[in-house]
Amino acid sequence: MSAFLPFIILLFVLLFNTFKILREYERAVVFRLGRFTGVRGPGLIILIPGLEKMFRIDLRTVTMDVPSQDIITRDNVTIKVNGVLYFRVNNPEKAVIAVEDFLNATSQIAQTTLRSVIGQFELDDILANRDMINTKLQAILDEQTEPWGVKISAVEVKAIDLPIEMQRAMAKQAQAERDKRAKIISAEGELMASEKLSEAAAVLGREQNGIILRYLETMKEISSGEGRSTTFFPVPIDFLNNIISKKS
Repeated sequence: MSAFLPFIILLFVLLFNTFKILREYERAVVFRLGRFTGVRGPGLIILIPGLEKMFRIDLRTVTMDVPSQDIITRDNVTIKVNGVLYFRVNNPEKAVIAVEDFLNATSQIAQTTLRSVIGQFELDDILANRDMINTKLQAILDEQTEPWGVKISAVEVKAIDLPIEMQRAMAKQAQAERDKRAKIISAEGELMASEKLSEAAAVLGREQNGIILRYLETMKEISSGEGRSTTFFPVPIDFLNNIISKKS
């Protein structure tokens, strides 16, 4: 039995290298004597031991973090920006033949493109137009990785870290903007109130009895407070003038 053990081990190794099972999301890029012969899978595939070699490629979407990059904006502000990249292999043949390591290559090109694109904008544009920047990054990266058989699904800028002094300046600017809006709203309220008072004065001016009724209502409000014992009575100016003229 011990004499057949090497042959059993050799047979097991040959069978292991001959039959391969690929999952639904996997493909095998096969080479025979160094020449590309095709893409196989999924399921069971058979290789010729010693003559054929395969590279297993995963077709699922890959989520890759783009490390934080020091970037100088167009208006000379130094910021740190990181992001996330979503991509997948849509051509296994190119992913193996056209580039040595498509994962590392995609990561490197994402970092350099992030620095290049962000550096073209001023800080206010970066903060206000993040969606537009994401779209531009995706278009550029998709064009650059297409020869590698890689499809960029999405690019998202995750975080933008500003210098401390810039954060303080922006906080002061935001507070000043809030104060400005509050003053504008207050001024608009005063304007509307003055317009209504002017309209009320015009109405009361046309109706003499209306002024007296308004006096009575006001005096009622003044004297109706709790603990007050003083009562006010409005007297028309014409009535006082008549009394004064009779005395004279």
